[in-house]
Amino acid sequence: MAMPAPPSPLQRLSLRLLGLGCVGVLALLILALTGQAALGPVLVMSALVGGLTVWLALPPRSGAIGQVSEANSASARPSQPISPPFETILRSLPEPVMVIAAQEIDDLAGQRIHFANAAAKDFFKIQDDGALLITAIRNPDVLEVVDEALFGNLAGEVAYELGGAQDRYLRAFVRPLGAALDGRRLALLMMRDETNARRNERMRADFLANASHELRTPLASLSGFIDTLRGHARDDAAARDRFLQIMATQAERMSRLIDDLLSLSRIELNEHIAPEGSVDLSQVVADVVDSIGPLLAESQVQLVLDVPRPGLAMAVGDRDQMVQVAQNLIDNAVKYSRGRGPVRVECLTNLTGEAAIALREPRAARLALLTPDDVNDGRYVCLRVTDSGPGIARQYLPRLAERFYRVEGQKSGERSGTGLGLAIVKHIINRHRGGFGVESLAGSGASFVAYFPVQPEA
Repeated sequence: MAMPAPPSPLQRLSLRLLGLGCVGVLALLILALTGQAALGPVLVMSALVGGLTVWLALPPRSGAIGQVSEANSASARPSQPISPPFETILRSLPEPVMVIAAQEIDDLAGQRIHFANAAAKDFFKIQDDGALLITAIRNPDVLEVVDEALFGNLAGEVAYELGGAQDRYLRAFVRPLGAALDGRRLALLMMRDETNARRNERMRADFLANASHELRTPLASLSGFIDTLRGHARDDAAARDRFLQIMATQAERMSRLIDDLLSLSRIELNEHIAPEGSVDLSQVVADVVDSIGPLLAESQVQLVLDVPRPGLAMAVGDRDQMVQVAQNLIDNAVKYSRGRGPVRVECLTNLTGEAAIALREPRAARLALLTPDDVNDGRYVCLRVTDSGPGIARQYLPRLAERFYRVEGQKSGERSGTGLGLAIVKHIINRHRGGFGVESLAGSGASFVAYFPVQPEA
């Protein structure tokens, strides 16, 4: 009978390893049963030796068993709320946040928006990540600070003003983020809208300057007449009555001035917030005409109306402010047309910006006092008020909407205005994202045009 062949060296090694594995497993079982060691997850290695799979159970490194035990006990506890990822937090921030990536220094065309949160995409009209930074932000100071953060590791900030019909003031904060895995340089760009703070500061300064300037004249007049009444005019009944009438007129002027200043301040405070209501401009004109009936009778001015029926001149706007626009324009036209001729009030619908301020009189001078950003694409409802007054020379047109500006040599009658009416009109129209223009021919009257965005059909 043939004797079996002795095992080869490879087979002997396999048997030894298998025996060691069995001994190790048995030792772990004994320790676990005796409570001297925790039978937790261990590091397991396998090797294919002589066609057999040998498993070696190796003890974990020092402290690993305790860590695993703590992990197991933690998993046994009630589940804790999971924090959202950082990207979700960034996308939800109310302030614009962007991550800028670039390869080469001073290459503005190579600076791209690697990431932009929802606020940045909405504010800067960014379609997708990867867009060029220069298409969203064109301010050279901001681009320079971003470049310094990308390639100079310098943090910086810069304040700048956005262009357009509505003034917006922003402050940009830039922080370097180092290099990405693909070699591109990264920088964090954050924006803070400081429009309200700037508006409040400017409004406060303008209010103090304008109020102190305009109130000085009536206050001086009141003080002078009070001193006169205390002196030699004390016993003069005729002089006393005349001085008291002048003092009442000056006090009324001060009251109107304060009202207009406060109204202008309120409008400027919310000028960057566009209204969302729906207003029938034809009904607005009808209400204003009803309210100025006594002024028409006193001035003996004929009013010619050309407005569509209600419901056809719907605009996006704030009704009270649109009434204020119509009131100021029609009131001015009536006062300057006193004894000269009629006042014509027209309401036109579905016009472009250019058509709204188109010249009616070829010889007249025309000037756009306010132009909306989308003048070539938008459709507007237009209010045109034409007076029969003395007209306005070409050189005076650019300053008509300035505060307290009055054309030299012209008066609007005994009840003179405060010089704030057209400034209020301009700021209201600016808030409505509309336009404002004037057409005038010296000696033949003036025509003011205010147009508001059309209310889209439901």
